[in-house]
Amino acid sequence: MSDATSPATPSLEDMQHWTRVIGQAQQMMLEHSFKAMESAPEAMKVLEANPLFKAQSAFWTESMAMWQRFVAPEAGSPQSTAANNDKRFAAPEWRDNPAFDLIRQSYLLMSEHLLKGVAEVEGLEPKQHDQLKFATRSFVEAMSPSNFALTNPVVLQKTLETKGENLIAGLKHMLADLEKGQLTHTAASAFKIGENIAVTPGKVIHETPLYQLIQYAPTTENVLKTPLIIFPPWINRFYILDLNPEKSFIRWAVAQGLTVFMVSWKSADASMAEVVWDDYILGGQIDAIDTVRDLLGVKAVHTIGYCVAGTTLAATLALLAARGEAKKVKSATFFTAQVDFTRAGELQNFVDDNFLAVIDALVKEGVVDGRVMAMTFNLLRGRDLIWNYVTNNYLMGNEYPPFDLLYWNGDTTNLPAKWHRAYLTDLYRDNLLALGKVSVDGTQIDLNAINTPAYVQAGREDHIAPPESVWKITEHLKGPLRFVLAGSGHIAGVVNPPSAQKYQYWINDDGADDLDTFVAGAKETKGSWWPDWINWIQNQGKTTVSATDSRIPGQGKYKIIEDAPGKYVKTR
Repeated sequence: MSDATSPATPSLEDMQHWTRVIGQAQQMMLEHSFKAMESAPEAMKVLEANPLFKAQSAFWTESMAMWQRFVAPEAGSPQSTAANNDKRFAAPEWRDNPAFDLIRQSYLLMSEHLLKGVAEVEGLEPKQHDQLKFATRSFVEAMSPSNFALTNPVVLQKTLETKGENLIAGLKHMLADLEKGQLTHTAASAFKIGENIAVTPGKVIHETPLYQLIQYAPTTENVLKTPLIIFPPWINRFYILDLNPEKSFIRWAVAQGLTVFMVSWKSADASMAEVVWDDYILGGQIDAIDTVRDLLGVKAVHTIGYCVAGTTLAATLALLAARGEAKKVKSATFFTAQVDFTRAGELQNFVDDNFLAVIDALVKEGVVDGRVMAMTFNLLRGRDLIWNYVTNNYLMGNEYPPFDLLYWNGDTTNLPAKWHRAYLTDLYRDNLLALGKVSVDGTQIDLNAINTPAYVQAGREDHIAPPESVWKITEHLKGPLRFVLAGSGHIAGVVNPPSAQKYQYWINDDGADDLDTFVAGAKETKGSWWPDWINWIQNQGKTTVSATDSRIPGQGKYKIIEDAPGKYVKTR
């Protein structure tokens, strides 16, 4: 097409002219509306009391301020720091080009007022209100101009520079994701389990249809007599705690003189269609506890339960207490675990009849595909875990960078459908565990009967298990308890090795009745909370034994089945 027929890019003067025209028109309509309302003062009072009217008025006022900034930048009021720090619009093209600056500012203004308006809606039940806020936020994030090629100046510039090759590359990425039914976050080919991820030396020494038990090789001459069993969540792979030698909690715990065992859950298949929560408690956690006690000839073990496995650990402890077997567990550590779901956060937005019906429709051979859960968790942080990758990998056509944490995040596990539905309804929806209305193996269990010493860790920015929800475990357990609030969220708040010198944690040794009081009186310590935890573990019993015989994998009564990390973690 010739230059004569090509549409010219509008100049700054043209943009400002039309902005002034539109702004004047808006102002004329606004002034007319207010004059009409002034002639009916009673109606005006009613309107002024209406939150929607207040929100609309604020929107008009800020719209006029935005137009003023655009027409006369030197005279307009500055934008908020939050708007200027929005990573979606960090590129200078969003501000240097008048058209895209207007698109950016208009979007930010409208999205802010949409979210404010929803927050002020009255007459809804609390859960309905939360669902509306979540849906609105998801809509606002999806409609960002950064997510569309024609309204993203960075994408347009790269399209011109590459003559469209970025869009072809992005299309390949998108089609590949559609084929596998999952959004890609990282270069999966850069990682291989057992070679450069999950490499702490150990052996699988016990196997059931539900899990494999890994025993890690000692690296110290002596070890604490009481061993440690880690129960990871079966909605993810265990190696989040063994990403690489620098980040590995497992390797670090071994180096502190602990005999460490890890449960590696099997990703569900048709053979597990009838598996329920009782199986994870009896055939999973209690079986592992008894196996380690038998192997090492010890009376008790230390335990860690991460996320849903922490919820299950609480149920296990309650069952052991009901059976008079509480002394099998010397201590229990809970990583971001919930037992009372009254304040369980945004995941509750997915627990209603409609969502459950969708899950039921997707069940095949008694199994929930792990990709369903992955998408659910991605939706909780849609801006970072969905739209960021749509822009970078689909529109910009960028290649995926290697990142071990994101590789783990995309390594999904399937779930037994019967268990998963009961978990959502009995715990998230009906909160039966906290109410003392759950039975395991025919025995009704009570969290208030647990006297086992407990270390409870929560993440300050956790969006999956919010700290106020994790805190509620302190209202149920009756034994000695230490609560630690860690910086960051559900993963980085846990996987934070001391060598990284990242984040911080808070402890309130004076005690507190609620989380706000805890935070108000807490002492902040820079860096990882892991050293605080190992000090707490050592204080539960300092007796050590030589790291020989059954403390070495394969040298006790349980023989080596295969090298760590085992086959279950590799099963898809």
